Amino acid sequence: MTHLERMPRFMVSLKRSVLRVRRELLEKERDAGCRRVEVDNYGDREQLLRWRMERPFLPSSAPCKAYPILAWEPTCLMRSISKIASCLSLILLIWNQVPGLQAHEFQFGSCRVEGVDLSELWEAFWAVKNTVQTQDDITSVQLLKPQIFQDVSDAESCYLAHRLLNFYLNTVFKNYLSKGAEFKILKSFSTLANNFIVIVSKLQPDKDLAMLSVSESAHQRFLLFHRAFKQMDKEGALVKAFGEVDILLTWMQKYYQP
Repeated sequence: MTHLERMPRFMVSLKRSVLRVRRELLEKERDAGCRRVEVDNYGDREQLLRWRMERPFLPSSAPCKAYPILAWEPTCLMRSISKIASCLSLILLIWNQVPGLQAHEFQFGSCRVEGVDLSELWEAFWAVKNTVQTQDDITSVQLLKPQIFQDVSDAESCYLAHRLLNFYLNTVFKNYLSKGAEFKILKSFSTLANNFIVIVSKLQPDKDLAMLSVSESAHQRFLLFHRAFKQMDKEGALVKAFGEVDILLTWMQKYYQP
């Protein structure tokens, strides 16, 4: 896997933007009259090495005698590098402050899930959020209530995540498929469903009797959601549950580790 493939798409886009800015800055410096220096005399080895050190962007693998060195004067070069460095600093700031961008795996207690990009899940949901949530006419009801996720222990988190995601796959997504096709959101719908499948397949809650009380506690939390879902008509419940995927992702994000 390449470095770009490991980076979230958001960061890949930023990196490409910086490279584009770098090219534009160099072009502006040239248009502003920065003097280009050409070295034809390769006899002065000391001078050649000094110029190479001042211009690290020149290809080091290129044979020195194959072509003259073309570069910008140091003052112009430093102005460009300073502006590029500012852009890179902005990227690092965003990388460190946006939740989830640095993370590479879920860690629900002892249950570890690799290979899922949380930012991809968020992008998929944001793409369908307005379409789905505008279909929800009952705004006074919330299925994923705050008490479901309140003070969940690390040990409980694996059981709760497994039950909730399993329900979303087998009930919500399965029965919402036709609406996804109707609203033309199947691409984002599939991204969410496929990633949920990966997470569920890798979640292996401990079935040891010593964990029975923990499992039961997680089950009681799940029942708060399940009962509220059953109290609504089927279509309304499906729409509302899908529209609350952002609540589910927000909770899951707490267990997304670097």
